[in-house]
Amino acid sequence: MSDIGTVANAASKLHAEEQNKTTLGFWMYLMTDCVLFASLFATYAVLRNNTAGGPSGEELFNLPYILIETLILLTSSFTAGLAVLALRHKQQTNLIGWLLVTFALGLAFLLMEVYEFAQLVHEGNGWQRSGFLSAYFTLVGTHGLHILVGLLWLVVVVPNILRNGLNHIVAKRLMLFSLFWHFLDIIWIFIFTLVYLMGNVRL
Repeated sequence: MSDIGTVANAASKLHAEEQNKTTLGFWMYLMTDCVLFASLFATYAVLRNNTAGGPSGEELFNLPYILIETLILLTSSFTAGLAVLALRHKQQTNLIGWLLVTFALGLAFLLMEVYEFAQLVHEGNGWQRSGFLSAYFTLVGTHGLHILVGLLWLVVVVPNILRNGLNHIVAKRLMLFSLFWHFLDIIWIFIFTLVYLMGNVRL
């Protein structure tokens, strides 16, 4: 019996070490993402006035539309937090419900962003028009790509919950997803402030 207990303890410690490595690796990934977005913000700051005779952000950006986008994404961050609370209380039905709401809000945000891009391109203000627009499309588009990754993450994890229940692997994936989603919200707040708000308000 002591041998069985020793093996069980060893397996438990090994599992804990693997979980810690996963969490550490994910934090390292977020740090590299911070560097990526910092470089994109810096590039945008340098090129924001390089319009090549074309329209500026003040002429292009529809601030009320972007504000709706922002409220949708911030609400999705709130619902993701409610999903984590449901996870901690082992409320599987509530958890799935909040994850589906988060997915719907994230998808709505992404579709609004795609529509905005399509409108700009349709009006002849695509990424090739000027340095400003190239930097804008790259920065905002990179954030949108991350949102898409988050949505795909949910597409994978929700069926996993339905199939396997709330085991420790699912719980870890959901906690990392929540961290990732809140990170994207923080990045969007910077985008909204530095790109859209400052692009529409003359200081």
